[in-house]
Amino acid sequence: MVGTQIDFDTLLALCRDEHRRIVLGTLLDERRALTMRDLSEAIVEYNHHAPLQEVSGETMTRIRIELHHVHVPKLVAAGLVEYDDDRELVEPTADLQSVAPRLTEILRADPEFEAPLNA
Repeated sequence: MVGTQIDFDTLLALCRDEHRRIVLGTLLDERRALTMRDLSEAIVEYNHHAPLQEVSGETMTRIRIELHHVHVPKLVAAGLVEYDDDRELVEPTADLQSVAPRLTEILRADPEFEAPLNA
């Protein structure tokens, strides 16, 4: 799906969920593959504003389940990431980099979004 043009409405739909915004922002900032654990921790850091030690195991499990079953599959379907289920590794694609300028503007427009964006 590399090279597919992602339309603006699709990008907005993907950014509708706060956890997906955090995942996208983190992947744009890191510019490398991240584990589901890395992404779960990023969500805790930017969404829950609490040290990992203070977040319940139940909350971490819920975040990982949502990432695995909802958020990452939507990003894979859009062609923005590839997912290796065996290694639980989420890798940004060239398509994510191609939409980085538009995506960065969308993410920066969210007054609640605090994840770093160096894109």
